[in-house]
Amino acid sequence: MTKSPKTAAIIVAAGRGLRAGGGGPKQYRTIGGRPVIARAMEPFCAHPQVFAVQPITNPDDVALFNEAVAGLRYQAPANGGATRQASVHAGLEALAAHAPEIVLIHDAARPFVSPAVIERAIAAAQLTGAAVPTAPVVDTIKVVNGEGHVEATPERAKLRIAQTPQAFRFDVILAAHRRAAAEGRDDFTDDAALAEWAGLTVATFEGDPANMKLTTPEDFSREEARLAASLGDIRMGTGYDVHAFGDGDHLMICGVRVPHTRGFLAHSDGDVGLHALVDAILGALADGDIGSHFPPSDPQWKGAASDKFLEYAVGRVTARGGKIANLEVTLICERPKIGPLRDAMRTRISEISGVPVSRVAVKATTSERLGFTGREEGIAATAAATIRLPWVD
Repeated sequence: MTKSPKTAAIIVAAGRGLRAGGGGPKQYRTIGGRPVIARAMEPFCAHPQVFAVQPITNPDDVALFNEAVAGLRYQAPANGGATRQASVHAGLEALAAHAPEIVLIHDAARPFVSPAVIERAIAAAQLTGAAVPTAPVVDTIKVVNGEGHVEATPERAKLRIAQTPQAFRFDVILAAHRRAAAEGRDDFTDDAALAEWAGLTVATFEGDPANMKLTTPEDFSREEARLAASLGDIRMGTGYDVHAFGDGDHLMICGVRVPHTRGFLAHSDGDVGLHALVDAILGALADGDIGSHFPPSDPQWKGAASDKFLEYAVGRVTARGGKIANLEVTLICERPKIGPLRDAMRTRISEISGVPVSRVAVKATTSERLGFTGREEGIAATAAATIRLPWVD
């Protein structure tokens, strides 16, 4: 069995990307609810053959970067240069002390790279020393002069669209970048072109049509539509929970500690709002209920914070490639008054679930002094969740 080469990845994210619109660098815009750069980095951060991921960023973007990629593993970012070529060179120098054998150089504006492409890149670099992923050209290409007249029609069978990650033996691409810098050459638009100039033979390997670069507002619109279409299984679930009052001086409701004259009688923290939400999400997944996943008979859940239950339910959606579109909770009680706490509860649910606060609703009503809630013996909650999953027959 061939030993896997020691492989690192460089993620080039120092550009401004102004053609994409949106008022900021395109790599920090969201697509499908996630930052572009997070989608671009994650496959490398999670890949078992990639030991180090080296981002190249603009020093003005530190806060944007840290927020966008929270939770991923990577090397401390290196500062980019005035050109893409200079930025890649900075990344190679930052990695030199780690002595990788193979380096993959990827654009942060390509958020849909697959693990299969990464594996092909590593194999190609190990075999040839320099290789780029390519996709066939499906349209006829014309060479046009300055007056707009067609000068030639290249043979389409010989044309390919170059993508990233471009893959190289680390020592040879670092040497090529150092030579280009020493000779004042800073006009290469990709690393394959620089490698060709340095005398390397650059091979190709199979790319992926989905591994496109986001450049214009139209690119974002098209990919948002594609992602939405891929989550065509729209499901709704409902949940209900109730807890009686007991001794105590506060209540946990929708993740917020609410001062009160009573507490909840419950095995966990008794958060009726979050419990109802968990049941709604699990119901939408057709995946049992909160009691089947967190049995009250299990002592490990005694006094547990319900944040963990909601995080778990959200993780079940993510594990199936899905996305939560909306969460809604209705609290039924006489007291405490929910209105002044509504925004804090929406914010907390958003923080726990990762669902934008604009997609989280918290409502309240009374039972007109009827029943156990009317007698202030406890609180009830109903919830609804809308999720989108990939369609699987």
